Amino acid sequence: MEAILTKSLTLSYGDQNIIEGLDLSIPKGEITVFIGSNGSGKSTLLRSIARLLKPKTGTILLDGEAIAKLPTKEIAKRMAILPQSPLAPEGLTVLQLVKQGRYPYQTWYKQWSEEDEEKVMYALKATGVEHLKDRPVDSLSGGQRQRAWIAMILAQDTDTILLDEPTTYLDMTHQIEILDLLFELNEKENRTIVMVLHDLNLACRYAHNIVAIKDKKIFAQGKPEFVVNCSLVKNVFQMDCEVTVDPIFGTPLCIPHGKGRCILKNNTVLDATV
Repeated sequence: MEAILTKSLTLSYGDQNIIEGLDLSIPKGEITVFIGSNGSGKSTLLRSIARLLKPKTGTILLDGEAIAKLPTKEIAKRMAILPQSPLAPEGLTVLQLVKQGRYPYQTWYKQWSEEDEEKVMYALKATGVEHLKDRPVDSLSGGQRQRAWIAMILAQDTDTILLDEPTTYLDMTHQIEILDLLFELNEKENRTIVMVLHDLNLACRYAHNIVAIKDKKIFAQGKPEFVVNCSLVKNVFQMDCEVTVDPIFGTPLCIPHGKGRCILKNNTVLDATV
């Protein structure tokens, strides 16, 4: 069953088409990752799915309904998006930020409720930022800040979550922490996760479904172990590589060709001195 479906989708900025005639199916309850070279249209596609960019032509369906016909608050109750490098107003605390996730549920006759409070407290705890709730967002480290933003969209309580490069500017430890958190949201709560990632190896590790975009269309789509190979990397990223098996996870592991120290010759270590 599809969470999101696009039909003949064309996206553009001015007269320049970024995506053309795209037919895309995103499975419900899985993690889907968009990959592609810089400027391929990954983020543009994500923004369009979130209805932040109006299509030039075509249709986007959310749970079988055209998003163009859905009220904004209805979409916000069913789908949340975290853009790349979001900014919070100066001095805004983590708690105040996370409470923003409950905005779609507020009306003039229904203000803050016990359910709103429960969802916010759950989101703070699930993302590990409960102890930071009174801290200003702009005083946090990169990993803490990203967790706070994810707490906000978790408080929004949507079945589908979109994230544009959620690991940007994070060190290796915090990248894994954030992706592990998203993985757990999918595993334990069956959330549909759709994200843009630059790191192909991390995409292969966490994604159930890879969508490779090239020349304004889908170049390949499917399980990483079936679609990620040397040919895909060469065609999509214009890079020569070796693709082997990750010794821990069994997922595809891309080893790019290039320059650097070489301590192997015919698969033999030249100098084993430590």
